[in-house]
Amino acid sequence: MLKKWQKLVKSLHIKKFRYEENLFLVEGEKSVAELLSPKTNLQGIRTEALFYTQKFAQSNPEILRKINQQNIYNELVKEEDLESIGSLQANDSILAVAHIPPNFPPIMEQEMVLALADIRDPGNLGTIIRIADWYGINKLICSETTTDFYNPKVIGASMGSFLRIRPYYCDLAQYLADKKHLKIYGAFLEGNNIYQEKFAKQGIIVVGNESNGIPDEIAQYVPNRITIPRYGNAESLNVAIATAVICDNWRRSL
Repeated sequence: MLKKWQKLVKSLHIKKFRYEENLFLVEGEKSVAELLSPKTNLQGIRTEALFYTQKFAQSNPEILRKINQQNIYNELVKEEDLESIGSLQANDSILAVAHIPPNFPPIMEQEMVLALADIRDPGNLGTIIRIADWYGINKLICSETTTDFYNPKVIGASMGSFLRIRPYYCDLAQYLADKKHLKIYGAFLEGNNIYQEKFAKQGIIVVGNESNGIPDEIAQYVPNRITIPRYGNAESLNVAIATAVICDNWRRSL
């Protein structure tokens, strides 16, 4: 493997270098196959380079043919080389270097979007991306303190759903302040019972930090406070699980 690519790929584990290069990593056969398919890559994320093993080449000749047709730089590498440059403990197939899309504000249509207030755990963010994809939500509004969407751990946990969800990082309090004409819901420990809430079809659902919930500077712009009733003694509910419950009840109410 060329040293310039080794250096570049390793640098993309760090947020600073991802945004200097405007590139990120996609690892594993399933996620890379979806990245290369227009049917699943609905965000149109472009691929810069691919590094694959002999095992992948033998199992996926059709994918390799398409790669060569698209003139994407690609290189056959040893399994140990792939593992040494990637973030996965075991990756015996393929790794892609892809372009980060521009951070443009989304055009709000007749839809519900999720807003993430200070979500720090990459695993939680990746799972929330999958949940949004499952429930047909394709836009995330993220506070500037929310972990990076293109962190390799986030991309891995999203299981390919990152290809269908467009994030927008911004001053979330200001964003919500400018959207007062929309229904804005937020998850709080005290609020209206989610099972009795009649959700609007269009609006924003805000979920907050794993430990501290929605920060006060953002909470002031959330007039519709909802809660998932607690029947046991657990202190809190994981933010990704709470997001799934909220999205499910939003869909049910429609």
